[in-house]
Amino acid sequence: MTRILVIGGGIAGTATALALHKAGFDVAVHEAHPDTAEDIGAFLTLASNGMRALAQLDASDAVTALGFPLRSMRVLDDQGGEVAHVPLGEADDAALRYRCLRRGELTAALQAEAFRRGIELSHGARLVSVENGPSTVTARFADGGVATGDLLIGADGLNSTIRRSIAPGADPVYAGQSVFYGYTHSAPVAEETGHITMVRGSAAAFGYAVSPDGETSWFARVAGQALPADELAHPTPSRWREQLVELLGKDATPAASIVAASTDGIMATNATEIPLTTPWRSGRTLIIGDAAHAASPATGQGASMALEDAVILAKSLRDTPDPDSALSLYEACRRPRVEHNITASGEISRGTRTPSRTGRAPSPQRPGDDTLARQLDWDLDLNAASGNTD
Repeated sequence: MTRILVIGGGIAGTATALALHKAGFDVAVHEAHPDTAEDIGAFLTLASNGMRALAQLDASDAVTALGFPLRSMRVLDDQGGEVAHVPLGEADDAALRYRCLRRGELTAALQAEAFRRGIELSHGARLVSVENGPSTVTARFADGGVATGDLLIGADGLNSTIRRSIAPGADPVYAGQSVFYGYTHSAPVAEETGHITMVRGSAAAFGYAVSPDGETSWFARVAGQALPADELAHPTPSRWREQLVELLGKDATPAASIVAASTDGIMATNATEIPLTTPWRSGRTLIIGDAAHAASPATGQGASMALEDAVILAKSLRDTPDPDSALSLYEACRRPRVEHNITASGEISRGTRTPSRTGRAPSPQRPGDDTLARQLDWDLDLNAASGNTD
């Protein structure tokens, strides 16, 4: 197996291309969007596990040039009182600290790194169909283009065309919250940078972080009916701001004043998740990232899980003798871990899991936590790292 097609040039797809290239495969990325999409998406946090995966891709420097580190998390109650202030992840290791940055910036940085390494990445290539053959797989695009490879990786996101071909009917489902994001340079909060503040409000969950240059990035997760598709297609930032200020103003916290200071650019989405046990592969086609295991954003693990996918998929293909064995190994490593994340995050969004004093929901250790560092270690065989002796 030499030629691998990746459909989707977002975080999951581009990181996977970097990993496959490092493993010695010939890889080409086909992205539907016409450019690098620097302006798409709100801010996100990369957790220590995601930063560890980036390090294995030799991409840490490209990403740590963006955003700012988060060493700790403060938790406020609905009266603004601090109930906890705890370290985040592996805060003592500069390379593994949580990082706050914009989604579009991360995508653009990964794509720039792919270009630098000579990886083929084409824009404006919107997938229409996939045809699995006995020894190859063919992708057909809306512009009439055709690409053939030995394996096709679907990293085409939440509304994946490839997932629909593998698992018809396995559509994303609403996870119980609408999520709003925004930014402001004039928030009436005087805080040091380097931590994220989580507010356990009476009517919504709220979080914010202040960058070194004084920009406040924030999110609000509001339970209730999903936002109508038409409202999302035709955004109304001013109305969203008014509604959020009224809702958040019921508490004595900084949340309402932060949102009120955000004069434009407020974004919204519905928290959604992929149903558990959704099939991930068919023939020579596999889906990864949000296409396979999107979760609500409550645990903040979406991007980090996608980066884990990239490393472990490349190692699976590198360390096994044939594609079928490789994809079986990959799924055995990944499914318990990502489906636990879907479940835990969904329970937080639906309010069926009570937040702890640290702001995180109490949960058992994620499957794979004890072996993750070994699985991600590029120099270790994945079979051995995962305890697979077959």
